[in-house]
Order: sequence, then C-alpha cells, then structure tokens
Amino acid sequence: MTGLVEVFTGNGKGKTAAALGIVLRALGHGLRVCIVYFMKGDYPYGEQKILAQLPNASLVRFGQISFVDPLNVKEEEKEQARGALLAAREAMFSGNYDIIVLDEANLAAAWKLVDVGDIVEVIKQKPRDVELILTGRYADDKLIELADLVTEMVEIKHPYKKGVLSREGIDY
Repeated sequence: MTGLVEVFTGNGKGKTAAALGIVLRALGHGLRVCIVYFMKGDYPYGEQKILAQLPNASLVRFGQISFVDPLNVKEEEKEQARGALLAAREAMFSGNYDIIVLDEANLAAAWKLVDVGDIVEVIKQKPRDVELILTGRYADDKLIELADLVTEMVEIKHPYKKGVLSREGIDY
C-alpha cells in the first residue's frame, strides 16, 4: 500500500470522526493503526474505550483533562504536545503501523504548542507505506501543501448555537 498524507481541518464538526471512520475501516481489513492524541489527556472519549479493546489498534494520549487556552499556553502543555509528536514519529518509524493519526496536530501547531516545522519534518520523513492523517482546525498552509488529500469541514449549522451541549456517545 502506498501511504498518503490526509488532513481534516475546518471549523465544522467531524474532523476526528472522519479519521476514526478510516481507522475503523482499516482495522476491518487487518491494518495496524496508531492514534496519537494531542491535547486530549484523560478525558473520557468513547472511541478510546472501544478502540483499546481491538486488535491492531494502539492509542497514545497526551495533554491534560483541562482544555488549552490558546492565549495562555502553559509550558507543560507544550511538553505534552512535543511528547505526542515524538510518539507519532516513533510509531511512524517502528514498522508496526500502517496508519498513524495525529489527532488535533493542526490545532497544536496553530496554538504554538509544537512548531509547524517539526510536523512538516515528520511528513517529509514519512515512510512510503505509512498513511498519515492529521486532524484539527487551522491547518497551516505548509501542511495543506504537503498533503495528498485535504478536506475542510465547514460549519453551516450547529446545535450548540441552540444551547445543545456536547453529548456523550455522539460528540465525545
């Protein structure tokens, strides 16, 4: 298999969900997947519970349970994001995975938790047979340029504007 670079970005809902759809499909075909979560520490995301039980699926979570304030990024948040990028690089070169998802990597770069140049280097060094998927809002133009597939989720309507909060099992 020739691995591509995919980017899911935009202000609409569905970036991680799109990546997880690919993960589910890949696992069904016996491919090996590693999901590296940036900025999603110990929060109880439903997909993590089920994926942790599936063969060929590995999850690595970085970040804290609190959300990052982009106007007041803490050094420990940067350390966690750098750890996520290092874990993604190690997974990519391990030979153990066909697909690696860098969940919220775009946002981590936009909010300066990691340098976008470091993500560019990961993409440029990607082995030919590894699929690399990056999610998150505000994908940098450099990442978009390097990607083989870029999808922008555009918010047209969202229930949050009517006061509907995130729902367990649907939104996380």
